Amino acid sequence: MKLSYFISNGFRKGKDNSGFVGFFSKTSAIGIAIGVAVLIVALSVINGFEQQLKDRLLGVIPHIEFNAPGEPIQNWPSKVALLETHNKVIHASPYIKLSAMAQHKTSLKAVQVKAIVPASYSKVSRIGEFIPGDAFANLDVDEVVLGRQVARSLGVDKNDVVTLLLPNTNSENVLSNPIKLRLKVTGYTEMGGPIDQFAAFVHLQAIQEALDYAKHEVTGLQVLTSDVFGVNEYALLIGQLLPDYVYIETWYRSQGNLYQDIQMVRTIVFITVFLIIAVSSFNIVSTLIMEVKEKQANIAILKTMGAKDSTIITSFIFHGLYQAGIGIVVGTVLGVLVALNVPNLFEWYTHMSGNNVLEGIYFVEFLPSKVQAFDIVIVVIVTIILALAASVYPALKAARIEPAKVLGH
Repeated sequence: MKLSYFISNGFRKGKDNSGFVGFFSKTSAIGIAIGVAVLIVALSVINGFEQQLKDRLLGVIPHIEFNAPGEPIQNWPSKVALLETHNKVIHASPYIKLSAMAQHKTSLKAVQVKAIVPASYSKVSRIGEFIPGDAFANLDVDEVVLGRQVARSLGVDKNDVVTLLLPNTNSENVLSNPIKLRLKVTGYTEMGGPIDQFAAFVHLQAIQEALDYAKHEVTGLQVLTSDVFGVNEYALLIGQLLPDYVYIETWYRSQGNLYQDIQMVRTIVFITVFLIIAVSSFNIVSTLIMEVKEKQANIAILKTMGAKDSTIITSFIFHGLYQAGIGIVVGTVLGVLVALNVPNLFEWYTHMSGNNVLEGIYFVEFLPSKVQAFDIVIVVIVTIILALAASVYPALKAARIEPAKVLGH
């Protein structure tokens, strides 16, 4: 091995004096470096989106909802206590959810009203973390917290009064006048995505009084679980604890497509960029074949002096791995540095262009990034395997050189 490394080092230094072969060697290393860097950055951004999905979006939206399709759920405190007896349930909370219109002066905006008990709801949702101040924790009966985009559409500021036009479910006439509920705006959600565009949080008591519900009547119960990605497996078991007839809805129904899209993009990026790395790695084949052709006299002399075929093969494999190694090291360092600064680079681009391409589209309005050591190790290992595979054929070709034929010329 020491002799093979010594011979490989000698070939490499000799090759540096050859402009054509040296150029191909450098392009191979550059191609590998770019591929490795791009893959690390892409995987880090995908990891960032997945982390934000879990910590940000799934920390706000319900893991499991139990909705009453007909009559309201009675005596919700006892039902909450019943749900919390399941070992997968951390907390449960009541709510009344309905579609409505928000009105301010001449402006109208469709909203998704969610009537909650702030103290209880804060245990199953982190939405309060995305509402500045204590507007959510201290939400009163005559107050409302709107999504930021809702407030902008209506042109309202804090302490302004908005009117919620609620459907009159108590009337048999579907064309009956809506119920009007005047509330003071005390805060905004600043999360980004659909929640900011449609959310309106009000106190449970306000909607109960407006719709003539009893004190302990609600239309649904929301559950926070200990295993967010396993809810489909035990949602039905939890629902069977309730004596009421309810519809069961998990976050997979509302946000499952987004999660699947993230996983699909990860696979596509992984395959695509690795194909780029593979092409760059197999450029090593061309470089080493030209090297074998250029150094065949040296190889013949080495074999005449007693060098074994295995020594020649190992020398050229070292040769190929050296080229790939430079690309791997440079690409890894570059990729990690860029991945760690992706949020700052995106913020700079947004500031310079004056346009945030993520605003109102995804559940985040910044570009997240999370570097994982496991991804880097996988990228490095697979790149080394590709470089090793690319070095085998030229190495075998070098070992087949016949000294008598070469030295005879």
